[in-house]
Amino acid sequence: MVRKQEQSRKLNQRAQAVIPGGVNSPARAFKAVGGIPPMIVRGEGSRMWDADGNEYIDYVGSWGPLILGHAAPEVVEAVIAAARNGTSFGASTPLEAELAEVVLSAFPAMEKIRFVSSGTEATMSAIRLARAYTKRNYIVKFEGCYHGHADALLVKAGSGVATLGIPGSAGVPQEFTQFTIALPYNDPDVVDQTFKKFKGQIAAIIVEPVVGNMGCVPPAKGFLDALRYITSRDNSVLIFDEVMTGFRLAFGGAQEVYGTLPDLTTLGKIIGGGLPVGAYCGPAELMDLVAPLGPVYQAGTLSGNPVAMAAGLATLCSLRDNREIYGQLERRAATLVTMVAEAAKEAGVDLTYNRVGSMFTWFFTRGAVTDWRSASRSDTKAFGRFHAAMLDSGVYLPPSQFEAAFLSAAHTDDDVRETVAGAREAFALGSE
Repeated sequence: MVRKQEQSRKLNQRAQAVIPGGVNSPARAFKAVGGIPPMIVRGEGSRMWDADGNEYIDYVGSWGPLILGHAAPEVVEAVIAAARNGTSFGASTPLEAELAEVVLSAFPAMEKIRFVSSGTEATMSAIRLARAYTKRNYIVKFEGCYHGHADALLVKAGSGVATLGIPGSAGVPQEFTQFTIALPYNDPDVVDQTFKKFKGQIAAIIVEPVVGNMGCVPPAKGFLDALRYITSRDNSVLIFDEVMTGFRLAFGGAQEVYGTLPDLTTLGKIIGGGLPVGAYCGPAELMDLVAPLGPVYQAGTLSGNPVAMAAGLATLCSLRDNREIYGQLERRAATLVTMVAEAAKEAGVDLTYNRVGSMFTWFFTRGAVTDWRSASRSDTKAFGRFHAAMLDSGVYLPPSQFEAAFLSAAHTDDDVRETVAGAREAFALGSE
């Protein structure tokens, strides 16, 4: 299929005249895969449509939070009802506590929560809280893990930074990152050695329990437990960044899947039904340090926005009351991912994959991908060709080798079959 692109081209040119690169987030520019980014105008269920009328099976889902699919009726109805009462007040509303109770019910170790407006705000605030609690400066993160664009966290951050080949970011003074230690993911021995070297100086470890920003990379057996042991031994704070995995892998996120409990958890747009929301939560001992109860200042005019709270409540209540969704996602994602991998093998294409629940990545490389070093061996040009061919087949994948893809409850067996057929055609084109 030859896609029409005239309208998307014109709209991109218009955007580039007034927006840096024509985009409000770098991955949308398609720099890693080439071509003209489709200008999306509508979504419904598992599908999206662009300005030229092209239809796509969507495996991005707003980068994960649309677990019920696009324009899920219960979410749309909740948004409309909330908006009719007012879109923002800058004051407290009953929905904030109602959503807080539902979120906390999924994470038994978490007693209190603070809503913010983005995942970046959530991780930034959680680290500030950890530093205040421990009275220490150093934090440990892992190569290829992305925790938002706060200055101190833009160190070997994977995802968009990796895609663009930027080692960090201009405009970030070295002094802002001097207390950030980046270590290889899935290597507990290096973590242990680092804590011994900086004994009594590390405030926290922040980790994506399943990485989504160098592609989907699961934790090795025992890795998360090792982080829990090391931080507990050194009286440091363990932060799970579940912006992607929370309510996605299971109702209780990666903590439920792997059975390791952190001290603080950060969450993202899924708790807002895809609207701009984030949160950090933890035991009262830590959370009561946050203003107005304690000395850790954090605020936000739009935090707890009533429309976002309503959308999040509708989404989470649907997941809570229909837990069978997770089993359906598991089965359908397993079929999709393995069948595409089999098609690649039949075509002689070097491809491996990682999948945890409905979160997955096809890596164009040989051998297992367990950390940033192994992920970075992927053939990004081959991925770019695959991505373009899949677009022409009506399949929308993340426009970067180093981003996870997501299945939603709205995807069907027919969607899976169409996607596999598109992949077979793409692999055949690649071998010509």
